[in-house]
Amino acid sequence: MEIDYKHIKVIGFDADDTLWVNETYFRDAEIAFAKLLSPYETMNKIDQELFKMEMKNLSLYGYGVKGFVLSMVEMALELSNYSVSNKTIDAILNIGKDMINKPVELLEGVEEVLKNLSKNYRLIVATKGDLLDQERKLEKSGLLDYFHHIEVLSDKKEDNYSKLLNHLDIKPSEFLMVGNSLKSDILPLINIKAHAIHIPFHTTWAHEQVSDEEKNGKAYKTINSLLELNELL
Repeated sequence: MEIDYKHIKVIGFDADDTLWVNETYFRDAEIAFAKLLSPYETMNKIDQELFKMEMKNLSLYGYGVKGFVLSMVEMALELSNYSVSNKTIDAILNIGKDMINKPVELLEGVEEVLKNLSKNYRLIVATKGDLLDQERKLEKSGLLDYFHHIEVLSDKKEDNYSKLLNHLDIKPSEFLMVGNSLKSDILPLINIKAHAIHIPFHTTWAHEQVSDEEKNGKAYKTINSLLELNELL
């Protein structure tokens, strides 16, 4: 399906796993957590229960490392029948601190693409997560100068994007979103008649996965890397 991008004025970029590595650190943290709690349950069961706890707490804590750490602490208390040691709780807190202090590892071609596209389009970041953490990562990334606007959203649903486009004072047909999550970065935009380009990351959080039925009939393009944007736009 040929998609016409000639009316695009603003390009939005997801941050985590679109501009830089993120989900890999969560997977590593889950493994470290499961090892800590292995005296109480199998690693596979711990992983499943932690995900359920994250989903239960999502509406309270939102997205990001801090909510993830709180869910790990709560899960540790439950799995151990509230007998987990202070030392283990301290180790869980350190898993979170290590995640926050990770270097920002840019994905291939990010700066080259932003530099090129910023000549002809207004570029913005539209991401979920903890505000302080995302601001810190953007500062560390060295990419801030390429963006006209940074929006840290509590969620990425049609309504959130519609409010963002109203704030930017543009029509949906003038907006293109680029991201790795079909659920958060692609399908909501298609549903409000905006444009979206999907760049899959090798690891996807279970919460962000969608069914084939949800994808059917949706007009979006999938590319293998950000560098391909230079050829498309």
